[in-house]
Order: sequence, then structure tokens, then C-alpha cells
Amino acid sequence: MERREGALGMDMNIGESFVGDGVNAAHINTVAGPRSGPAGTAWATALASPSAGHVPFVAVLAPSLPVKPLTLFVTKSAPAGDEHGNHIWGPAQAGVAAGVADAVAAGVITREECDSHVIIAAVWVNPGADDADAVYRNNRTATATALRNGVERLPAIDDVLAVKDRPSNPFYTAPESGDRA
Repeated sequence: MERREGALGMDMNIGESFVGDGVNAAHINTVAGPRSGPAGTAWATALASPSAGHVPFVAVLAPSLPVKPLTLFVTKSAPAGDEHGNHIWGPAQAGVAAGVADAVAAGVITREECDSHVIIAAVWVNPGADDADAVYRNNRTATATALRNGVERLPAIDDVLAVKDRPSNPFYTAPESGDRA
């Protein structure tokens, strides 16, 4: 099947987004694709294979109202305490669910794909997060952006190559020289 503009299509889409700064920033990785393909297999396998501290769960907009496409929320770190767990299960989950709904409302995911596709969202919530509303906003934006990036196959390779000698992230920036090991 030919790739449809602005929709998940029959391919597996992989997206990434980092939104915000400091302890309330959100880092989301998404995998989206048909239930009948590799994304669906990974979704079911992850749901059936929890590990200590990493229990995947279906993201909901409200109790007993899962977002569509069904979205598996997977934590990147085990809860470091009650407050951290509350940020994962509360505002981060709500943000992911709302971000998926935003992607559907914007046409990034078609209404028809809501029952034929699944999403896996790998979610980072900093153990030091201290603002539930910022965690929510950042995860909502990061989820919708990651899904759009996956559909649009972003980043462009020219953008990747433009910074290959000076990679940086919130925790490290390579030296100016671009020295290679």
C-alpha cells in the first residue's frame, strides 16, 4: 500500500521529541503501526512481559476510556518513590493520552487508523519532577510531536548531518573540534 500523506499508513513509524527543560522536561519515543504488523507484536509482547519497576499500561484519557489508537505507556525508569510514581501515572500518562488525541484531531493519525493501529510511547519522567502541570504539558506536546515526526520521517538527513560533529543534549555537548575517537 502506498504511504498516505499525514497518516500512519501501513509502515511502522518511529518518532522522538524532547520538550521543556529541567526536571519537568519530557522525552518521548514513539513506535506506531498496524496491529497486524511488528508494532502490534511489540505492543502485545511488551504488555505481557512487565519487568520489575517497568510495568507497561494502556494510557487512558479518563478511567475506563483508553485513548485511540490504543497506546502502551512504557516508563524509561522505575518509579523512584511515591511522588515520582504519581508523576508517571498522573500527569505524564494524561499528557501522553492527550497528545495522542491531539495527533488524531490534527489528522496526523486518521480516524480509520484508530482501531487498526497501536502506539508504544516510551516515556521519561525525571525523578526530581516537581510541577505536575509542566510534566503534563511537556508530555502532551512531546507525544503529539513525536507522532508527527514519525509520520513525516523527521528529522531530515541534512539536519542530522549538519550537527554530526557537534552533538549535544541537555546533559552533554561535544567539544567544538568535533574530535572523533
